[in-house]
Order: sequence, then structure tokens, then C-alpha cells
Amino acid sequence: MMQKQEQGTMESMQMTFFWGEDVEVWFSGWPAGRLAMYLLSLALVFVFSPLYEWLSVCKFLARPGAPGAASGLLQTLLHGLRVGVAYLVMLSIMTFNVGILLVAIAGHAVGFLLFGSGVFSRRHKDGDKHQNGLPTNP
Repeated sequence: MMQKQEQGTMESMQMTFFWGEDVEVWFSGWPAGRLAMYLLSLALVFVFSPLYEWLSVCKFLARPGAPGAASGLLQTLLHGLRVGVAYLVMLSIMTFNVGILLVAIAGHAVGFLLFGSGVFSRRHKDGDKHQNGLPTNP
């Protein structure tokens, strides 16, 4: 909860963990005490966390024999997207709202379970190992 700068001094922001919907996430005045918008922000943080985990492990664009420049550009764009998502989750946690912290942790845990743990890895008939339904590089 950032306070507006008044007469050359800036009041401090929340620096301890707290519960409640009176929090600002990503944008000034949002969700700011509106329960429906707070729940939406929780949902977005939850969705961004497994998205980050998926972007961390997905290698399906780096296929052998793919043109170097095009493949490199796609990998760079994915990396930029991954970093952007990571910063959004980090900034949401910096609100010190316990609800946001818990959904971020839960989202990362779900994302790791689905994409990083290997629980859902499988071998296809062709003998190639596929993770998460996507072919991996040898």
C-alpha cells in the first residue's frame, strides 16, 4: 500500500505481512479493497506462477535442424516472457499480503508438479521421452 508523496516526504509502504483485501497489486488503486478485484488478482498470481514454471522447462521450440536465427529469436522471446512473468509474481509478493504469497507458492508448487517434477513424463511408442506432452531434445 503505497501512500502518495506529500510535501517532499513519502510515507512508508507496508513492510510486514498482513491479511486482507486492502492491497494494491501492480497498479495504483487496484484492487484497493474491492473483494472481486482482490480475488481476480489472486487468480492472476496463481495463473502466472505455473506459467513461469512451464516457461522455465519448455524447450519445444529448440528443435534439432531448426533455422538458427528463427529458433534463437523464439527462444529469446520466450526468455523475455519468462522474466516478465517472474517479475510480475515477485512484485505481487512484495505487497506483503499473505493471501498473495500463499497463492504464489501454491501456483509454483502446482506448476512444478505439472511441468518440472517428471510425474507426468511419459515414453511414447517411438522410444523418445516426451515431457508434458511436448517432445524434448535428445
